[in-house]
Amino acid sequence: MLMTSCIQDPELEKLHADRIAALKKEAEKREALKRQGHGDYREITEGDFLGEVTGSETVVCHFYHKEFYRCKIMDKHLKALAPKHMDTKFIKLDAENAPFFVTKLAVKTLPCVIIFRKGVAVDRLVGFQDLGAKDDFAMRTLEVVLIKKGIISEKKNEDDEDDVYDESRRRTVRSSVNHDSDSD
Repeated sequence: MLMTSCIQDPELEKLHADRIAALKKEAEKREALKRQGHGDYREITEGDFLGEVTGSETVVCHFYHKEFYRCKIMDKHLKALAPKHMDTKFIKLDAENAPFFVTKLAVKTLPCVIIFRKGVAVDRLVGFQDLGAKDDFAMRTLEVVLIKKGIISEKKNEDDEDDVYDESRRRTVRSSVNHDSDSD
């Protein structure tokens, strides 16, 4: 006769099932956002602009010029932020090829990052004024400004949790190595 040593706890099973359902729902949401262009920093055309900014709840749009050094700096930081903040769409638009929206949105200085909520321009970053007014600002500085403006949310991402886990594992390995060498 085969006996199972595991006693089934209905509350534990329900918690497990609820967690699995929540993870599946989150994965479905992430896939839907990816289909809308979230998680990636992409270039769009003037013809795509309205559909892109009205097609998502929150959008960060960088108006840039391909020859401007500061636009390249902004590009680098926005490209790094896009995958970390899936709830917000990150796009860029070449200001030279978008005269209608440059005029309509009164873009006068580049780089210009315009923040959209439900298709409406609600805020902007002009040049590097809000970022310390210098070229070597940290990506985290931009991230904090966007958090304060309410376009992205502060959250602990999975990479941070992995780092904590790896670090604690390293300490355990180090301490066991130290203890082993003490006994010699």
